Amino acid sequence: MSSVAIARPQPQVLGDLIARSSGRAAHAVRDVLLVIGAAGLVGALAQVSIHLSFTPVPITGQTLGVLLAGTALGWRRAAASMALYAVAGVAGVPWFEGQSSGYASASFGYIVGFFFAAVACGYLAERGADRSVLKSVPAMLVGEILIYAFGCAWLAIDLHLGAAATLKDGFTPFVIGDAIKAAIAAGLLPVAWKLAGRRQDQPPA
Repeated sequence: MSSVAIARPQPQVLGDLIARSSGRAAHAVRDVLLVIGAAGLVGALAQVSIHLSFTPVPITGQTLGVLLAGTALGWRRAAASMALYAVAGVAGVPWFEGQSSGYASASFGYIVGFFFAAVACGYLAERGADRSVLKSVPAMLVGEILIYAFGCAWLAIDLHLGAAATLKDGFTPFVIGDAIKAAIAAGLLPVAWKLAGRRQDQPPA
């Protein structure tokens, strides 16, 4: 009787490479740890903050964490991680900017945007958008646009700002820094795929 080899499913995102050959229980544990880890990463990067005198919105490292989490985890795990980050923070976990929590903040809209940005980046990554810089950059731009859309809308409503004032306080001071973060994320992901491919090609010791 001939044996039939069962092909393993090809990984769609980087997170799929972890415990790839294990069973369902290991996959479930992997997914839970990835979700919690991504939420924790964004919470840690939130503590890297710079306050500007002319806007209530601080500069933080969160955006980089959101873009990386979304593309590395895929849209389902990314959605779960950003939902965990937002809900736990509203419930009292002090991992928003400056070890704060709750939603009574002019910048909370950006946190809402994190969810949609991570989902969009994860969706695009599952279709190969994280395999090359040329494809990663547009995916990161989509994520950035969604973050700004929700963040600026919340800011305008919360502070009763007009369009010009909203852009001045919620977009213009951050666009260069966020472009740099997007470029970093767009560059890191293809490199990670190449390293993972080399590692898989190496024969077992």
